[in-house]
Amino acid sequence: MTARLTTDFWISAYRRRLQLFEIPAFVTNKGDAVAGAILIKLNTLDGMAKLFHRTFDENFNRQWTLFLEGTEIEINETIIEQIKFDSDLWVLEVEDRNGRHLLDDKSLNV
Repeated sequence: MTARLTTDFWISAYRRRLQLFEIPAFVTNKGDAVAGAILIKLNTLDGMAKLFHRTFDENFNRQWTLFLEGTEIEINETIIEQIKFDSDLWVLEVEDRNGRHLLDDKSLNV
């Protein structure tokens, strides 16, 4: 059995990785420290945004998948609805004009 990182530890490590690339990230909703689900909002600072969530592939490996793409207002409305549904949800906002989020890094899928 593979040990899983706690959510707050993963968030801290991800934010540190983003800092190394000078990509700002802010926790906008803090959920359950141990096992809260995570949404990553990528704000490209042009009125548009993308929302990512963790899913599992066919081999049950974790991966990051695009959940929704649209205006920042649409993404924010979706986040509000998701928080109403899951109060343990973490939301992290990543801001990058070039659309960098680093979620394609395999080391982040633990």
